[in-house]
Amino acid sequence: MTSSKEPVLETRELTAFYSDFQALFGISFVLNEGETVAIIGANGAGKSTFLKSISGLLPRPPSAVRLDGRDIGALPAYEVVKLGIALVPEGRRLFSSLSVEENLLVPIERPGPWTIARVYQLFPRLQERRASKGRFLSGGEQEMLAIARALLLNPKLLLLDEPSQGLAPLLVREVLNVIARMRQEGISILLVEQNVRMAVEIADRAYVLDDGRVVYEGPAAEFARDEERVRELAGASSKQWEPRV
Repeated sequence: MTSSKEPVLETRELTAFYSDFQALFGISFVLNEGETVAIIGANGAGKSTFLKSISGLLPRPPSAVRLDGRDIGALPAYEVVKLGIALVPEGRRLFSSLSVEENLLVPIERPGPWTIARVYQLFPRLQERRASKGRFLSGGEQEMLAIARALLLNPKLLLLDEPSQGLAPLLVREVLNVIARMRQEGISILLVEQNVRMAVEIADRAYVLDDGRVVYEGPAAEFARDEERVRELAGASSKQWEPRV
């Protein structure tokens, strides 16, 4: 799904550092309205660093990140959220002592169509468990809650950092179905994943990072067909996961 409009998100020669260590080297990237784009690669390739740079959690050059054509590289993370970029972080970071509904009341309100009632329509299981504490949810339910909480910010762009991490294959399938439903809602999604099979199944396009550099860019389906390249560029994560059930 592509668009002739201005890209929702664009990076231009994006670099990132941890102290004196350079983690990203000139990443140029485009995500169009309504697209799902996957960033894949082995551990340490720079995937999560890329998301942190976009969301303002790491310093970046002022003109290196653009949202709807506007330079946002100089903005702090809280200002980036106000502009409509919501991050679902690696590890979910829920409030384990709060109930599902209490977790959903945490995000600051941003005008838009997403409300708690609509989130419950998208995730009926969360409504069933709305009184349960976060720590008593399964891994898949926790990921759904983390995504639901981000949707309540009414973002124009959703950043997902390793949503399948630590999940059994059947739960990975559940999370994949959740992302597919959001895609049908027309939400622009940037998906960072080490599970290559999951990522390329749902994405329109894919970027592969290796040591902080883009080594592949193109249609996700085309990348998925090249088994040798999948194994070479994505390493152990290329292993086939459970089929549909």
